[in-house]
Amino acid sequence: MSATPPLECIEIETGPNPQRAVIWLHGLGADGNDFAPLVPELKLDGLPDIRFIFPHAPMRPVTINQGMVMRAWYDILAFDLVRREDEAGLRASQQQVQALLKRENDRGIAYEHMVLAGFSQGCAIALQTGLRLESTLAGLIGLSGYLPLADLTPAERSQANQDTAIFLAHGVMDPVVALNRAEASRAALTAMGYKVAWHTYPMPHSVCLEEVMDISAFLRRVLA
Repeated sequence: MSATPPLECIEIETGPNPQRAVIWLHGLGADGNDFAPLVPELKLDGLPDIRFIFPHAPMRPVTINQGMVMRAWYDILAFDLVRREDEAGLRASQQQVQALLKRENDRGIAYEHMVLAGFSQGCAIALQTGLRLESTLAGLIGLSGYLPLADLTPAERSQANQDTAIFLAHGVMDPVVALNRAEASRAALTAMGYKVAWHTYPMPHSVCLEEVMDISAFLRRVLA
């Protein structure tokens, strides 16, 4: 098996001695800069020092965007997102994110002190990776996204994160990832016994201040 190329990342540390890590995956066509400005807005003072990692997805052609090359965690083959899925792309990005988690562990941060977060496509990869990871994480955050390869997840998931806290949030006016797609993902996770905190907000495919405050409270709880 060929080595998976490492992802380029932006790193922001809240103090000189990080003992916690948050890996945050951006959405389609964005890059790691997209969520980096949120770090001070989360107001996580008082917690142990945190290393935030914002990786850049690889460049690839995206079918629904007429094959335009952009940063994407996987190809999107149909507008409904799940009828035809880029399984190879999903699994390749899963391997790259697993490598990021391992790198943080090698740098001295325990898996149980890491949170894996993502927005839209990044949410899909956070769930794809976190549910299959064989080390227990502090938490998973999925924003404005969905559970990919949902039919395969029950057989492939690891028990390591069965009790890991999951924060799912969605805008009720989202025109990109329909609310019912996210609700189906929440139902699938709940049926598998996961502890899902579900939040909706009066917004489109975006992030709002109330959501940021709820994410802050979640991070304070799981990274304390």
